[in-house]
Amino acid sequence: MTAPTRLTRSPTRAGHQPLSTRTTSLSLRRLNRWQAEGLQEDLADLYEESCARVPGREYRGRKNFLRRLTRDIWRPGFAMLTAEAPDLVGYAFGFPVPRDGSWWSGFRGTLPKDVEQLTASGQAFAISGMVVRPSERHQGLADRLQERLLADHRALLGATLVDRTHRAACAGFQSRGWLNIGLVYRPPGPAVLRALVLPHGEPTAAEPSW
Repeated sequence: MTAPTRLTRSPTRAGHQPLSTRTTSLSLRRLNRWQAEGLQEDLADLYEESCARVPGREYRGRKNFLRRLTRDIWRPGFAMLTAEAPDLVGYAFGFPVPRDGSWWSGFRGTLPKDVEQLTASGQAFAISGMVVRPSERHQGLADRLQERLLADHRALLGATLVDRTHRAACAGFQSRGWLNIGLVYRPPGPAVLRALVLPHGEPTAAEPSW
């Protein structure tokens, strides 16, 4: 990166559509870590359904998802939100970004000052998983899940890391207002992650000006 990125609040998400076009009612439900743990196989089923199928990779993708979910479930402050209509049609989960900045370890360049400040003040929340059934993707459900999860934790900044090679996932986040702030390198292995953030909520007098 050449210069720190200044974040801009974007209250209107590109491509957002209201849920009023649904023909069945939808409810959002908060899950604690024990409830999420008991629902792992159902969560993995929906994850597989939502992913583009590549012959021979489905099983590996499921295993990697379950490994990541199990790791995140036991992070301090873990939270999950599911959407049901009445079957499971989507979910989002995450945890508060540690104030010590360790979550940004491997970031290349200079971390934007606003991101650094909100992390240190405990006002950043990492959305580490977001899954929506393909038939629900034009209903604004992803918007609703991310907004509710951040609002529940009074977060002023959403954060996520996405494999740089997963272009569709990166494009999906950016279409919902997420900003690309740079790359994160995490050894071991060649994985390069794209760091995305979402300014959220209204600033107070004690917060930095956007």
